Amino acid sequence: MTHILVAGGGIGGLAAALAQARAGHRATVLEGRPEFSEIGAGIQLAPNAFHALGVLGVRDRVAERADFIDELRFLDGTSGQRVAALELTGTYRTRFGGPYAVVHRGDLHRALLDGCREAGVELLAGHRVAGYRQTGDRVTALTSAGERFSADVLLGADGLRSAVRAQLVGDGGPRISGHTIYRSVIPMAEVPEELRSKAVTLWAGPGWHFVHYPIGGGAFLNLAATRDDGAREEITGAPAGRSHVLGEFPGLCEEARRLLELGRDWKIWVLCDRDPVDGWVDGRVALLGDAAHPMLQYAAQGACMALEDAVVLGGLLGARASVDAPRWLVEYNTLRRDRTARTTLTARELGERLYHAAGEDVPVRNAMLADLSPAGLRDAVAWLHGSTSFTETRKPALALAEAA
Repeated sequence: MTHILVAGGGIGGLAAALAQARAGHRATVLEGRPEFSEIGAGIQLAPNAFHALGVLGVRDRVAERADFIDELRFLDGTSGQRVAALELTGTYRTRFGGPYAVVHRGDLHRALLDGCREAGVELLAGHRVAGYRQTGDRVTALTSAGERFSADVLLGADGLRSAVRAQLVGDGGPRISGHTIYRSVIPMAEVPEELRSKAVTLWAGPGWHFVHYPIGGGAFLNLAATRDDGAREEITGAPAGRSHVLGEFPGLCEEARRLLELGRDWKIWVLCDRDPVDGWVDGRVALLGDAAHPMLQYAAQGACMALEDAVVLGGLLGARASVDAPRWLVEYNTLRRDRTARTTLTARELGERLYHAAGEDVPVRNAMLADLSPAGLRDAVAWLHGSTSFTETRKPALALAEAA
């Protein structure tokens, strides 16, 4: 039996451990925090994520806690004009083999955590991986407290500031995007009936956008407002005053303003990603999720890509002998590199060219989106939402972003 060590107990790390356990391997997760938990609020899951969750055996658990979305709406945030909408029921579900849903990050994490426990994954909190060493057919994870854990394979799923990546790739800190996001979750009971919907709604303005959708079985409304403010310092979850947030989105139309004004207990994040790299593997060590390819939120695919990584790794390593592990890790890198790079660059393009368009670019963007038929909108996202192999290698830009 091959022993797989996973550095990081977030969504990607738990998914990777679960995939390996289901393939018959021994899996151990080393989590740096004192307990296994997940911070944040809502997360969007397209059909590709649900396919991955199905392979991992936790699709039904996540579905029980998810809010299924009928429509992705794109509106002009200053005029209130409805520009385009992608219907997510009927033909969409049939074509892509699954639903589009939103779920609280904690609920997704809990489903994966429960799955790991049932599959016999060893879950060790309070062990932060600081680096690794390799000798022959073994790899040893070194923790910040000086502990050593040896296994046949080490998977680095330790996030944006991955210590495993720092040693393996050595490309320094993440790229600070200059975009600041403000997040709030409010009880749906406080939202006027006429402002409620089973949709992910995006209001796009010059240099900013505002997204909202239901979570928690419709009990809450997730608010996320992003401004291209040139931020140059990383911020994670700092508090923000209500008056400050409201002042950051001038020109927001009346309906969207009413929703923004409902927010409270706002928290700030400065968004970061990294440029795609070719290599995520060093012998018996490989990266996945945000450690391998952190991306901006604009394609709503960060967690989806981590789930895909886990499934591809599980399929490649399978029940094969540990001696072959380096070969199959290289194959994983080859299969996943182009798809994740394309998604990373697409997310950037969506933020710059669609969500934050200004001046003369606004009517051009609106006309381009409005001209797309329902079938055209589905075609534009098919490579991303409709994948079941998770290994496509195609041109690095989304059709919607290219057309803008």
